[in-house]
Amino acid sequence: MKKMIIAAAIAAGLGGTSAIADGHANSVSLQLQWVTQAQFAGYYVALDKGFYEAEGLDVTILAGGPDIAPPQVLAGGGADAMLNWMPSALSAREKGLPVVNIAQPFKRSGLMLTCWKDTGITKVEDFRGKTIGVWFFGNEYPFLSWMSQVGIPTEGGADGVTVLKQGFNVDPLLNREADCISTMTYNEYGQVIDAGVNPDELVTFQYEEQGVATLEDGIYVLEENLNDPVFVDKMVRFVRASMEGWKYAEANAEEAAGIILDNDDTGAQNEAAQIRMMGEIAKLTAGSNGALDVADFDRTVATLLSGGSDPVISAVPEGAWTHKITDLALK
Repeated sequence: MKKMIIAAAIAAGLGGTSAIADGHANSVSLQLQWVTQAQFAGYYVALDKGFYEAEGLDVTILAGGPDIAPPQVLAGGGADAMLNWMPSALSAREKGLPVVNIAQPFKRSGLMLTCWKDTGITKVEDFRGKTIGVWFFGNEYPFLSWMSQVGIPTEGGADGVTVLKQGFNVDPLLNREADCISTMTYNEYGQVIDAGVNPDELVTFQYEEQGVATLEDGIYVLEENLNDPVFVDKMVRFVRASMEGWKYAEANAEEAAGIILDNDDTGAQNEAAQIRMMGEIAKLTAGSNGALDVADFDRTVATLLSGGSDPVISAVPEGAWTHKITDLALK
């Protein structure tokens, strides 16, 4: 499926026009990875508080969802920039979609496995013989790399793990279809607790603490557009205002959650969950000024290259990130 999405993205016309070709030097469209929620608070706060406007920008935030592939939107000219996890972006780049990371608001990973304690799982070795829910569409890469590093096969059996393709919900854990599921610290873990599960009944394994964390929620653009000084100028202003939004959201979680609710056209979000999510998101963006830390990039690449016989990427990427935008934005 992932290869199909990338192929479709490339077929959409990399040499074609992007959203900048309409001549609007001050208009920016941003494609989110998922639906409107506090995971993207910095951008909505920047819009609501007038930070983009102060930079002379007219910003449109495009909500994502299960049927929206941000790389495909970017390649087809439907957005100037997208948010993406680095494993997905680097895989897309190696397959021919020249995306470049121009800013990295998220410093830490929020990805973790949440397991039932009564399965006897207390350490990673205990995953053997168990069923683990894993998100796909690019989100599986960190897990598969992790299992390769620790020598646990992912084809099932008593010595390996059985990988359950998990939807974006927590049902497999609640229904006992899986011993562990993928969760984000800021979202699905809270959903498990909200379902009536006591935290004492659970064991969690954070990718960050296991040394296999990969970068999440970076801002990516098409490489060719970075040759356009007009595009570069508006991205500089966009990143500067976005980081102002992120720092405001970190310091004002309740207000940020309210702004998210105001922008949620679906009405699916609730205030308590969004305040909790914003509190967790703030832990992930804390310490980032928006500039990509090269050590974090190198760690991500090392993790992705260690995927055994089926690594996420086959070589260290060249030109996959730039400080060109943040150097100017953070002056």
